[in-house]
Amino acid sequence: MGMIREEDVKYLEQEFSKHLKDNVDLVVFTSSSGECKYCKETVELATEVAAINNKIELKVYDFDKDKDAVEKYQVSKYPATIVSLSGDQNGRIKYYGIPSGYEFGSLIEDLKVVSNGDSGISSKAMEIISKVDKPVKIKVYVTPTCPYCPRAVGTAHKFAMVNSNIQGEMIESSEFYSEAEAAGVSAVPHIVINDSVQFQGALPDEAFAEYVMEAYKQI
Repeated sequence: MGMIREEDVKYLEQEFSKHLKDNVDLVVFTSSSGECKYCKETVELATEVAAINNKIELKVYDFDKDKDAVEKYQVSKYPATIVSLSGDQNGRIKYYGIPSGYEFGSLIEDLKVVSNGDSGISSKAMEIISKVDKPVKIKVYVTPTCPYCPRAVGTAHKFAMVNSNIQGEMIESSEFYSEAEAAGVSAVPHIVINDSVQFQGALPDEAFAEYVMEAYKQI
């Protein structure tokens, strides 16, 4: 029995058929060290997703052995899942921790958005984000049971898609508990931008963009 239910596979077949335009890479970084709680499941989930449509290519790397790939994709921990256009190794759209529960929907949405190039960002938010010309990293701390988290993750990832200076990271708080605790996460979604600006909640993209600009001005 697979991780994705048969009825969900059929739904995704239709969704991908309608929305996937360009080929996309689904990249997973795992580890054979035995310390990774959900590495096996993350690979299984990505394998099942990639099997649904031939425009999705799965690539799996070992964090401990594939150091060139770790550097290219700028991966700092595992399991990590990255969505990018085929052949693009910038690693700007990341998931740290298994993208399960509500975050599985985020992963599916990212595949569609990256493939068809339609971010859906408002013109006002786009105007703000376009001013970012220095590296900005957006971390969105989540839990799989949080129904509001996918919106925050989606916004961060869309910002990363439209501006090459921005990285968007989903971080599963329970898998990376010490990191979340150090960041002061008490409720999710909890967003940290460049480790200098923080806020909670799934805000409209214009308000989210204003926080990104606040962090940018502190660089």
